[in-house]
Amino acid sequence: MNLSKTPELLDRLAAAYALGTLRGGARRRFETLAREHAGVRAAALVWQSRWSGLTELQAEQAPPPEVWLRIHNLVQAEKAREAMRAARQGAVQAQADGRDSGGGGWLRSVLLWRGAAALGALATVAAVVVGLQTHQHLRTESGAQIAQLRQQLAATPQVRYVAVLADAKADPSMLVTFDAQKNALVLQRVGGFQEGSDQSLQLWALPPGGGPRSLGVLGQQALLTLSTPESAVKNVPTLAISLEPRGGVPSETGPTGPVLFKGALIERML
Repeated sequence: MNLSKTPELLDRLAAAYALGTLRGGARRRFETLAREHAGVRAAALVWQSRWSGLTELQAEQAPPPEVWLRIHNLVQAEKAREAMRAARQGAVQAQADGRDSGGGGWLRSVLLWRGAAALGALATVAAVVVGLQTHQHLRTESGAQIAQLRQQLAATPQVRYVAVLADAKADPSMLVTFDAQKNALVLQRVGGFQEGSDQSLQLWALPPGGGPRSLGVLGQQALLTLSTPESAVKNVPTLAISLEPRGGVPSETGPTGPVLFKGALIERML
């Protein structure tokens, strides 16, 4: 199966794989495709970083006081209903006793029924109070959740392009994504290569109709962001990383050192 021709299906499978809901034979087939195709590996890595980022945004929250109040009111309402049922049973028994002993039992029956009615009214009031409090709390809580989701959506990278740059042995060494919302390239080291203190890695775009064009010099950190307009990567089929003297070389000269990593730049059509 060539998933690169069906980017929507690839994105759904990568998301399910990273989340852990893709299981059994389907998961094994996806892992086989990931070993054989750089684009599939890239999609899985993108979704793994996306899911892990969302979990870090979720802070621990203590239940609000309204929750405990609702629980208390529900418990009290249940106690009132139990008392009402007991009163009804007592009234039935009192009626039976009244038939045996005369008018005194009838009076007790009336009093018991009045008590049951009062308890029933109390239970109804408690249920109404709980309902109103629940409705108000849900409205407040829903508004807060919507605001939080909007903030998370704004903070979530809008990945437009992705590339997995591999070495000569086809081992992945660098994951490159382009965030269209922030106009930035995000580079994440996934291999063990580390340049010397007097050397720098430099990222190059390899356009089909021209010479290599520098996209920036990399630092030694594991995760790096380079401000880049989309026009610099649009219609660029391949990215490469060369090993250069510390600080890099001018874009006009092109790479002067060996090209260590290279890979196709894939546009996500979603």
